[in-house]
Amino acid sequence: MRERSRPRGRREAGGGGGTGGAEASPRGEQRGDLAAGGSRGPAMEEGAADLRQRKKQNCSESDKMAPEQRNKENSKLGRSPKYMLIQRFAKLFFGCLAAVTSGMMYAVYLSTYHERKFWFSSRQELEREITFQGDSAIYYSFYKELLKAPSFERGVYELTHNNKTVSLKTINAVQQMTLYPELIASVLYQASGSEEVIEPVYFYIGIVFGLQGIYVTALFVTSWVMSGTWLAGMLTVAWFIINRTDTTRIDYSIPSRENWALPYFACQVAALTGYLKKNLNCSAEFCYLLVNASTYTFMMMWEYSHYLLFVQAISLFLLDSFSLAQTEKVHEVYKIYLFSLFLGYLLQFENSALLVSPLLSFIAALMLSKCLQMNMKKGTFMSRLLKVMYIYLVLTVAVTLNFLLKMCVPHKENEHLLKFIEVKLGLNTTKNFTMNWLLCQESLQAPSQDFFLRLTQSSLLPFYILVLIICLFSVTQVIFRRICGEPLKETVKLEDGRIGERPEIVYHVIHTILLGCLAMCLEGMKYLWTPYVCMLAAFGVCSPELWMTLFKWLRLKAVHPILLALILSMAVPTIIGFSLWKEFFPRIMTELTELQEFYDPDTVELMTWIKRQAPVAAVFAGSPQLMGVIKLCTGWMVSSLPLYNDDDLLKRNENIYQIYSKRSAEDIYKILTSYKANFLVIEDSICNEVGPVRGCRVKDLLDIANGHVYTRESPVTSRQSQVVCEEDDNYAYSKYGRFCHEIKMNYSPYVNYFTRVYWNRSYFVYRINTVISFQS
Repeated sequence: MRERSRPRGRREAGGGGGTGGAEASPRGEQRGDLAAGGSRGPAMEEGAADLRQRKKQNCSESDKMAPEQRNKENSKLGRSPKYMLIQRFAKLFFGCLAAVTSGMMYAVYLSTYHERKFWFSSRQELEREITFQGDSAIYYSFYKELLKAPSFERGVYELTHNNKTVSLKTINAVQQMTLYPELIASVLYQASGSEEVIEPVYFYIGIVFGLQGIYVTALFVTSWVMSGTWLAGMLTVAWFIINRTDTTRIDYSIPSRENWALPYFACQVAALTGYLKKNLNCSAEFCYLLVNASTYTFMMMWEYSHYLLFVQAISLFLLDSFSLAQTEKVHEVYKIYLFSLFLGYLLQFENSALLVSPLLSFIAALMLSKCLQMNMKKGTFMSRLLKVMYIYLVLTVAVTLNFLLKMCVPHKENEHLLKFIEVKLGLNTTKNFTMNWLLCQESLQAPSQDFFLRLTQSSLLPFYILVLIICLFSVTQVIFRRICGEPLKETVKLEDGRIGERPEIVYHVIHTILLGCLAMCLEGMKYLWTPYVCMLAAFGVCSPELWMTLFKWLRLKAVHPILLALILSMAVPTIIGFSLWKEFFPRIMTELTELQEFYDPDTVELMTWIKRQAPVAAVFAGSPQLMGVIKLCTGWMVSSLPLYNDDDLLKRNENIYQIYSKRSAEDIYKILTSYKANFLVIEDSICNEVGPVRGCRVKDLLDIANGHVYTRESPVTSRQSQVVCEEDDNYAYSKYGRFCHEIKMNYSPYVNYFTRVYWNRSYFVYRINTVISFQS
């Protein structure tokens, strides 16, 4: 009896409570019926149905009342919905204004620094063009040719069927050199009617500087989206400019492909950050479209873009494998990759390098394994065990597909890159001149200690390491919870202290780690890694969630952790900003006010002599870097170019470089005449080169390749051990002297094959005789 009376008592007690009693009455009847053995089954079902209907009504009423309740709360706090809207608009307006202003100021800074460094406005056209060195000269020379063409269509045709640049060779310059930036620049210059307003060179470098401004703006927006405050964007820009030596190569090579492409990649990363973020559903469509456009543009601007997208795809794959992001969003990005590869293949004249790229194989393997991945996310132990097998399966299928594609698709573009990687990793050894010359390049060495010292002096590296450690530990915790079957929260609040549950944060952590690993191997990769180090470090110190995550681990009780996190997220970046302003702002202003001078009179004299004295149909031979300048400044045909993505050009460069080796005059004569060369230019700086690392001089590498020195070991790959032969040149066993030295002596047989026609302090020009005279 006592057990029966309890539910009745509860029913009676709850019966006079209006809505609450109405809800409690069916519960009491249900419990009483169960205690009585279930004799009133139909009544119980009707009560349960009535309860469910009333709950739905109450839920719908509460949903309708939610906005009203929030409005009441805001009114109690003195904040009306209109006030909140104005506040959000003001925050967005001033943030966008700060982002755009930062980009414009950086572009103006680059333009001012370039003017101070080269005195560009006071130079003649020839002197301006000499500032473009190596491959940069070639890119700009094709831009000039497009502007000189009678029509844009005719200019494109001449570039795709170019037989006026390299002797005995017709090349598709648009495909081989990725000249889409020059095509766009020439169209904009002519369509905008800028011929009467600005000179072509100013228009060209102005576009590049403008893109660098967009680059900085995209980094600003990325850190802003991640942290929620545009103070992080300001700190990102400050670190980027202060560490400009390690964030961009714009000072050394303005027309390089990466200076055109990386701004689009930064825009893609910013859009991808917003797309992965959970609470930006209203902007997801815009972010998706921006990811589409920027990914495709990035792929068209740089021939090696698909390798960087491959690194990004690995980051997204790991993000999805641990169920830290919405699978649908990640697979939409995979589709964007496929679409961009398909369009790139068609518009880049059926570029076979895209078909054998690791990105295509990896995305195809992911698509094939998609069904298996969907069946695994059940939360069982077996599904969690299969996730490891899934990762192994994807990698195995990707490697297999890539191997099969390389067997089926004819390609030669990237064979030298694979050989370089083999030698760099110590998997193979070679005496090949081109390979060893690449290994000696500073950008392909491991980063120096000065690099880390510069990042530390600007306080960037210490804060990056701090932010990375906190985010990495938080991500590890989240992955462990996911393995244990715990679901992710729909919305992560500040007091939760779980920054590792935000998918965009996890993506950037993985991405910077992968880029950092590449930068630790190749110093040239630092230009890809350091900008995102600036962005991630700035986001971390300005994010209250990161500080709250740290305080959650430390279990602070003396001070309220949320309040302390909010204070530190404002105080720490402010202190960093003031310290950077005090230490580095005077240096930046000194750079802009200091008058520098870049003048190379010997090169100017050489170009002037060629334009005045050399026949129009003449072909010049010499180092590839000098040939690029000759092609730009004079328009004359050359025998080689500073390009390293074509096997024939690589072989040409190696053969032409033999003028600095210990070969006979007859051998050099046969090599030069095989390329129809009429004039030979010898650079004294290469012939008498005194490098810091002796085994990396051009003449040393040639002696190794030709077998003219004793080598105790095979060619090496590290900076510290690149000296192949410590002995003097007397140990060389070639019976001929070094050609570039011997030809200056003007004795037989050198004078029989070559006649000196011009010389100055830096260059010696020889005409290659068509009729050989053997008179001594």
